[in-house]
Amino acid sequence: MSTSHNFPTDLDIYPSKPTLDAFTPSSADVLQVLRVQEDAIREYGIAGRIWEAAYALNAYLHPTGDVLYDPPFTLELSGNRLIELGSGTGMNAVLLDALLDPGRDVLYATDLPEVCPLLNQTLNSSKSVRVRPLAWGDATHALAIQTELDDQPLTHILCSDLVYFPHLLAPLLRSLIQLTSPSFGDPQIIISYRVRSLPKETPFWTAFGLWFEFAPVLTRSHSGWQRFGAELPDPTFVFVARRRKHSREWPVPDSDAALLSGVGAHGTHTPKCDDTFETLLFMSLGSES
Repeated sequence: MSTSHNFPTDLDIYPSKPTLDAFTPSSADVLQVLRVQEDAIREYGIAGRIWEAAYALNAYLHPTGDVLYDPPFTLELSGNRLIELGSGTGMNAVLLDALLDPGRDVLYATDLPEVCPLLNQTLNSSKSVRVRPLAWGDATHALAIQTELDDQPLTHILCSDLVYFPHLLAPLLRSLIQLTSPSFGDPQIIISYRVRSLPKETPFWTAFGLWFEFAPVLTRSHSGWQRFGAELPDPTFVFVARRRKHSREWPVPDSDAALLSGVGAHGTHTPKCDDTFETLLFMSLGSES
């Protein structure tokens, strides 16, 4: 993967602002990340912008007031090993660092090698965060982190606004499959996702659902429980997922096209797809219309 992924042709993006009432910047570090987006975009392209689903993820990880979520975000009392894919500016990691115990917990904030300097700049005072390179689909990067874990299992994988470019969907899925293999443990996956182009993005979900069970986070409002993110102008979801147990025995195809088409899932070499996402989308959008 190269820097071209962060500087696509005709790139024209601007700093974002929170649009979710539940998101309240809780530290000077977060406010600083919000302020420096313009310079970060100029130097790091897409990785320098805080994308909209990041605010939803942070609201879920760090609820304020009497906000309730189902399921809630929880940390293990015995210790946590978390990894964030595509950390970008590091805003998620800054907020998570405030929740972690430096003597017990470690968060790996990861991105392309050329984006790691931005993460180091943001997280230089963090106590529980380690910045590491991890290009999606790169087994060498993943194995380096596995070695550093020293047989401690991953407890959480965090993804925020990562489902967008079609050519990166298979590498992202490949990394998620590798990071939930037996050698990494059985981590919970939390994916914050904003719908931008269903025709381009749905192939990820139809393949993802073959390997993982997932459901949207709910939140309680004055009118009862509803999907978290339903109040936003663009469809936004926070999904909680776990690896399907039998999938650990399935062969993972080397071809990205084969992986996205469902080859290897259910232990067979025939294409197939999962309809969980389409069902959830239909039910969510139907109930909110």
